[in-house]
Amino acid sequence: MAIGVWISLFLYFALMIAIGIFAMRRATSSSEDYMLGGRALSPKVAALSAGASDMSGWLLLGLPGALFASGLGSAWIGIGLLVGAFFNWTLVAPRLREQTVHYGNAITIPSFLANRFPTQALSLRTVSAIVIVIFFAVYTASGLVAGGKLFESAFSGIFNFGGLSDYAVGIVITLGVVLAYTVVGGFLAVSLTDFVQGCIMMLALVIMPAVVLFGEGGGGFAQASQTLNEVDPTLLSWTEGLTFIGWLSAVTWGLGYFGQPHIIVRFMAIRTLKDVPVARNIGMSWMLISLIGAISLGVFGRAYAIRNGMDVQDPETIFIILSDMLFHPLITGFLYAALLAAVMSTISSQLLVSSSSLTEDFYRLFLRKEASDKECVNIGRVCVVLVGLVAAVIASDPNSQVLALVANAWAGFGAAFGPLIILSLMWPRTNGAGAIAGMVVGAATVMIWISLGWNGEFMGGPGVYEIIPGFIASMIAILVVSSATADAGEYQHIER
Repeated sequence: MAIGVWISLFLYFALMIAIGIFAMRRATSSSEDYMLGGRALSPKVAALSAGASDMSGWLLLGLPGALFASGLGSAWIGIGLLVGAFFNWTLVAPRLREQTVHYGNAITIPSFLANRFPTQALSLRTVSAIVIVIFFAVYTASGLVAGGKLFESAFSGIFNFGGLSDYAVGIVITLGVVLAYTVVGGFLAVSLTDFVQGCIMMLALVIMPAVVLFGEGGGGFAQASQTLNEVDPTLLSWTEGLTFIGWLSAVTWGLGYFGQPHIIVRFMAIRTLKDVPVARNIGMSWMLISLIGAISLGVFGRAYAIRNGMDVQDPETIFIILSDMLFHPLITGFLYAALLAAVMSTISSQLLVSSSSLTEDFYRLFLRKEASDKECVNIGRVCVVLVGLVAAVIASDPNSQVLALVANAWAGFGAAFGPLIILSLMWPRTNGAGAIAGMVVGAATVMIWISLGWNGEFMGGPGVYEIIPGFIASMIAILVVSSATADAGEYQHIER
């Protein structure tokens, strides 16, 4: 491996750790500082932090891999996400920023729900914390899988640590660097590193498709389109070969946005309510550019591979393969850093949200009600490490698929929290009993759907993405149970 690659990666790792040390000195004195950055994020940091923590390794591995394998039909996932993100910023962000302060200055999603529905506070905090930790362990594992794949593909045979495979070494290094800056710097470190990582990711997704199309061996749009048409005309079709169920399963990824704790917690941390529209515009622009880049990479990367006789055994590694083939080692190292940025930005956010729930909604609630802020910050750091280790165990299978793991966790959060967040912010008749019912029904429906394999095949036809039945069932449960168990006490709490 050329020295230039190592130089780029070393500089990237050093920058992430330096940001963590900077943040440790600025915003780790209290639980609110460590877990929410003191609610002082600027619009640009909040926007790119939300985007970078959202996109994860699937933006550079999973989504291009799906498009590489099946063509433009998979791009509907990106379109659904873009629409979902817009409505999340428009409907949820301003209301959540305002109401989390109004209801007891809540610093976690479980604590907001408990304050919003005081008659079921204990049950809500407990159930929501369990859902968060379970699904985030899986979600974090998807990021570690992406890190493992990078090291397995790019650094094959270089590492030989105690018999560990390159894949396992990749998991260890990825998790180690993330833990270093997350443990010491908390939410501010995560948000600032997300901002830097978001810029790196977007730049990589502009550079890579441009070189693939117009660099040596690319041939431009016309040649790439001709190559794909000769192999399989459906690769350039948005609809051909795509069933209605397949299309619906793709676009409904957007429903998941309303229930992703690691994303919506950024809304709680924005500096002021008037900053929300500015952050939305920045975030949506970043997302549009990044998704176009990822879609172009997958589709035109397939054309490049065909024209140049490349054997791509795992479509999810096309970004890694092209980074190594097409660029100077310094640029290759930068592109590897972009992939690690996508991975680490999401892992760090997920670890911190999981840690916040374990600390505020379990440790402080059941074990040490009188715990000081300093004690909770230290417990939070321990929890970050513990969740990371559990995720590493889940990610230990080198045959894991990034997009599949992300899809399962995304659906779990979207169904468990999405309808509840929307209705708790916008429908005053929502009550505690309905909130618990919606959360349990949504999460259970997703897990049952996955366990029965109905996301792969349903009633003899194509599978239905588990977020669809989960989201619908959760919404119905909240509406029915809240209507049947009206609680005047909670309405009075809202009015005050």
